[in-house]
Amino acid sequence: MLQEGSSSATCLPLKFFSMMSASPSLGSPHPWLKELKSEERGLYLIHLLLTCANHVADCNLENANVTLEQISMLASPDGDTMQRIAAYFTEALADRILKAWPGLHKALNSTRMVMVSEEILVQKLFFELFPFLKVAYILTNQAIIEAMEREKMIHIIDLNAAEPAQWIALLQVLSTRPEGPPHLRITSVHQKKEVLDQIAHRLIEEAERLDIPFQFNPVVSKLENLEFEKLRVKTGEALAISSILQLHTLLALDDETMKRKSPLLLKPSNGIHLQRFHPMDQTTLGDLLEKDMVNGYTRSLESTSSSPASINMESFLKALWNLSPKVMVVTEQDSNHNGSTLMDRLLEALYSYAALFDCLESTVPRTSLERLRVEKMLFGDEIKNIIACCKQGGFCRVVVVQDIK
Repeated sequence: MLQEGSSSATCLPLKFFSMMSASPSLGSPHPWLKELKSEERGLYLIHLLLTCANHVADCNLENANVTLEQISMLASPDGDTMQRIAAYFTEALADRILKAWPGLHKALNSTRMVMVSEEILVQKLFFELFPFLKVAYILTNQAIIEAMEREKMIHIIDLNAAEPAQWIALLQVLSTRPEGPPHLRITSVHQKKEVLDQIAHRLIEEAERLDIPFQFNPVVSKLENLEFEKLRVKTGEALAISSILQLHTLLALDDETMKRKSPLLLKPSNGIHLQRFHPMDQTTLGDLLEKDMVNGYTRSLESTSSSPASINMESFLKALWNLSPKVMVVTEQDSNHNGSTLMDRLLEALYSYAALFDCLESTVPRTSLERLRVEKMLFGDEIKNIIACCKQGGFCRVVVVQDIK
């Protein structure tokens, strides 16, 4: 949502912008740039970001530097939606450039430390500010409850132990079963022990309050390094698996891996599914992206729906299959941030993060400290990973698989 000068009638033609591509000869931005209205500025920022991404992909440092300077004059981490998102994409592009000089990159990031407590706080803020995880938790719990009707021993494997609220809600529902609560065991996987300790404390406390037989099995591990014997699956218990925004982390992590030929190719989907917030009588960042046709930058099915998967994904899914779960619920991003080119990833990320930033713009004040924390620590880092060709972000799509074996 752009609050000032949002009328599309006042927008400068993008063809006019495209005639002014960044080059070292510009030196500094034109004075008229600061006089652009909100929507005009947003459109031009999109043009500059795409231009900069082309320069970065071509390793043209000089032109990339000039374009970054232009963007920095218009972007702002506390401005409107497009100014904020441009600020984080600019930082990500600059970070990608700096990685060509490992010593310089490490030196500039050597004092950047984030406490686990701060990470937990930001995840909690995301849960409170956005509906996506809440919806995923509700659907996952409902699928488990229906599949586990009349089961006396239930084991749930949580591949994304980040927020205890999901399982607290499940405990409360199970405690009201007419036949009485089952014996419940939850195995949670997370790479940081501190997060698991906090979840264990909350769940054990709630289970005792509800008088439900409960065990918590913490597994400290990254998903790609998970040792399945640590999940401690036992005969006689009904098994459920929950994976929320985790399986995409097993996709290829860098350009070189993606470029290698692989026998495992994800089949192209039949369409692109994008979810956006469209406040009435407002112009959203998603609207701006729909208008952006600069230099022929259009999103195609071929570039957004198909990308090679790593061997890790196949072996991991086979291992889950061999556990014979009664139900498995997968919530994953509904956008592809693993494209083989920088431009593919940047365009896809702009579309998906447009909705996230527009959501905050329409519900949270621009000066909100909670909003700044989520944008900086969560979205900012995710955007850096996408630009660096890792895997992050996106929307939620829930898939329930029952009676696997």
